[in-house]
Amino acid sequence: MSDNQNLLAEQRRALILDEVRRRGGVRVNELTRRLSVSDMTIRRDLDALARQGVIEKVHGGAVPVVEASTHEPGFEAKSTLELSAKEDIARAAASMAVPGSAIALSGGTTTFALARHLLDVPGLTVVTNSVRVAEVFHSAQRPTSAGGARAGAAAVVLTGGVRTPSDSLVGPVADRAIDSLHFDVLFLGVHGISVEAGLSTPNLAEAETNRRFVRAARRVVVVADHTKWGTVGLSSFAGLDEVDAFVTDAGVPDAARQEIEEHLPGLVVAGGSPDE
Repeated sequence: MSDNQNLLAEQRRALILDEVRRRGGVRVNELTRRLSVSDMTIRRDLDALARQGVIEKVHGGAVPVVEASTHEPGFEAKSTLELSAKEDIARAAASMAVPGSAIALSGGTTTFALARHLLDVPGLTVVTNSVRVAEVFHSAQRPTSAGGARAGAAAVVLTGGVRTPSDSLVGPVADRAIDSLHFDVLFLGVHGISVEAGLSTPNLAEAETNRRFVRAARRVVVVADHTKWGTVGLSSFAGLDEVDAFVTDAGVPDAARQEIEEHLPGLVVAGGSPDE
């Protein structure tokens, strides 16, 4: 790391996390020297990263948390992480939805955020295997005390299937439904994305359902915050060459951004500099 004196909090924490993962651990005194900030600032950063569950604090520093490739966090646990990043990503991705088109949204907290931004895009047909995403659209169609349902509300198709901890519906029923459909664009949330493993998930059934989504789409847009880059789940379901665009947030470190751009020409970095 070079002189990063003017880095804002989320940028600084992204750099710290990248360094922890790359080196297998860091010490507080090294980070204070390299980032030109106080010991107290670094300790606050490490506390924040530890609360997100991505590092483990040890005496004098931190080491990475190595999750099992089969670990699948629930929707509620994930919904509290990287909120501003997900909003930036959702806002940018929503601009890629063409009025009157057929789109698909996979499960996940980022696609859930995206669904709210798609409510004002008229004439959409939305296919999703996410109970949470479907509820966003269904709620917008219900009459309210202030008047009727939202004009131009999307037509929503919710696949059947077996519910995962992320509130996605997967398995043979979902797979058969998706196989019979064709989408202009798929907005795909992922557990992990990397050069070696491509797109991956800890859930084997979800991997197969996502594989069907990718095959059915003319254009695949991955929506994932910067913490997903370099994460690998149990099962890969698509290669990076099958991705047309990757929408992430400004928290992605420069080194990771360069690596992503080498393999994903359709990189979109949403939002400006992260806030303190």
